Amino acid sequence: MNTGVNISDINWVWNEEPLNSNDISDIEFIKELYQKINLRFWWWVYPCGQSVETTHILQNAGLRLITSVPCMAANLINFYSEPSISENLKVSQVKNKNDLFLWRETSFDGFEMHQRARKQYGDFVASLDIQPSSKQKIFLAYLKGVPVATSLLFTHENTAGIYYVSTLPAFRNKGFGLEITKAAMRAAKEAGFQEIILQATPLGATVYQRAGFKEYCRADIYILPRS
Repeated sequence: MNTGVNISDINWVWNEEPLNSNDISDIEFIKELYQKINLRFWWWVYPCGQSVETTHILQNAGLRLITSVPCMAANLINFYSEPSISENLKVSQVKNKNDLFLWRETSFDGFEMHQRARKQYGDFVASLDIQPSSKQKIFLAYLKGVPVATSLLFTHENTAGIYYVSTLPAFRNKGFGLEITKAAMRAAKEAGFQEIILQATPLGATVYQRAGFKEYCRADIYILPRS
């Protein structure tokens, strides 16, 4: 997956089966491809692709395990979203270019991305589909009119997933991340989905648990260190 943004965690490679010696040439091709376009990337290994040989092959290819992240899911059938924690906090769906611009700036600063990637990230966000028929539903939370948190719901066939959950540093630990997550959950339920998934940072996992998510497995993440 190539977003064009030189930030590791939004350019992904993943294997859906354990790797073997026949995959070594493909791994080298992938490494060279990302190096050619000068992009950092993460290599995700979910449980279906994990094995001792997979670990050895990735390590021999120069990739280094940096973390294992919780993969979580929630049942939406009985999901009930309580009123917002603050009458001053409003969550709305992004439906125009101006709101998308605000979402871009808020998520960029919320993720504390390096300034070198601001233009690349702006180009990437501008490509997101905000039409009513889009499989992407993008949400922005405002506190007294000031944008403070973001999320994105992506749906495909019978699966719904939440991504790009961020809160501006000055507004963290106030429940806004929980509210923006619930907004995506409500939209998924209203669209007829019964379950929803996400991958969490260790700190974010506690927020998602409060929204009804449970951890079901962990994904290993590898990076290719820069020489």
